Amino acid sequence: MYKREKKRYWQTFICVAATIIFGVTAGGNSYAASTGITSDNIKEMEGQIDAAQQEKKDLQNSLTDLKRIKEELEKSKSDLTDYVRELDGNLADIEQKIEELKQLITDKEAEIEQTTKDLQEAQEKEQAQYEAMKVRIQFMYERGDTFYLEMLLSAESFGEFLNKADYIEQITAYDRKMLDEYALNSQMVQLYKEELEAEKEILDEAKAAVVAEEEALEALIDEKQNQIVAFQTDISNKEAAIKEYEADIAEQNEIIAALEKAVIEERARLLAESQTVITYDGGMFKWPCPAWKKLSDDYGDRMHPTLGVMKFHNGIDLAAASGSDILAAYDGQVVAASYSASMGNYVMIDHGNELFTIYMHASALYVNKGDIVVKGQKIAAVGSTGRSTGPHLHFGVRLNGSYVSPWNYLSQ
Repeated sequence: MYKREKKRYWQTFICVAATIIFGVTAGGNSYAASTGITSDNIKEMEGQIDAAQQEKKDLQNSLTDLKRIKEELEKSKSDLTDYVRELDGNLADIEQKIEELKQLITDKEAEIEQTTKDLQEAQEKEQAQYEAMKVRIQFMYERGDTFYLEMLLSAESFGEFLNKADYIEQITAYDRKMLDEYALNSQMVQLYKEELEAEKEILDEAKAAVVAEEEALEALIDEKQNQIVAFQTDISNKEAAIKEYEADIAEQNEIIAALEKAVIEERARLLAESQTVITYDGGMFKWPCPAWKKLSDDYGDRMHPTLGVMKFHNGIDLAAASGSDILAAYDGQVVAASYSASMGNYVMIDHGNELFTIYMHASALYVNKGDIVVKGQKIAAVGSTGRSTGPHLHFGVRLNGSYVSPWNYLSQ
């Protein structure tokens, strides 16, 4: 009986010793519990890298097809009004695309900054893990392969032997966990590097796309200018061009007069109900286009640049880069923020006492009908929509139903 128990003791001893020494334990990988990174995190990061690569391809494929647009515009050249409307629609699409690309650039720069921080943290952790493992390996090397066996053989009882065996197994499981942890973190470092590279490629692609879209925008504006000038300077179209110009101005005046009438009627209604109405206090206007480069056309009678006849110009034209800010000249209420083939995108503001300002040919509008605006507030962006041959702000002032010189109110 004693011999059988002794034999069973040594069989158990040998099995446990082999398990501990050769690492055949069931300690498992507890890396996820200690660091939060798992194989799922790795897969998620790989998916993000694949998505970034697809985003780059989508950017390359989304550039404006200028050739196709010009071919489609050819169909509407016989009617200048239709041509202008269609081209302005294309300009609006490109402007929107440029804004989206600029937002993408801003977002991507923020993502790159965050990924750079994540990469740095992962690299610091990887280095710390490496240093810790070196210390552990050095200890094992100095103590030799028989360290665990000697510890077990020093047990004076089977209970002490089992306690030491359990302790050794915990140490071995910890060593394995540290190794798995180091391997996963090293893989994560590599993935962060790949993601950072992919994000930088998208950023570069987005910046290149903005340049390409801005070039497409300028090309369409040039095309529009050429077509309008060609139409108006063609001798055979001369009389028709003059009539069409006059019809455009008449259409503008009709739209504006209708808006003024509606405002006057609304003011009368409010006064009848003893409600507050907007009144002009006589102050000087804010210069409406801070980024203007030159006065391309002044107020008053002048020789029309393409028609070659004397015509009245009802405002001042301030040449500026597309997208430049257009500001409200004075406090008031927006009575129109709309589009017409002649004025393009335009804003009209009521300042009270039948004084109105009008801002034409904008590329984008930032206010809506009914909005209350203050002097100097950004209300639109310079563009070349409507009957325009280049990016500029046409700024007009109306008093008591007629255009008056803006210079009577402006101060730079």
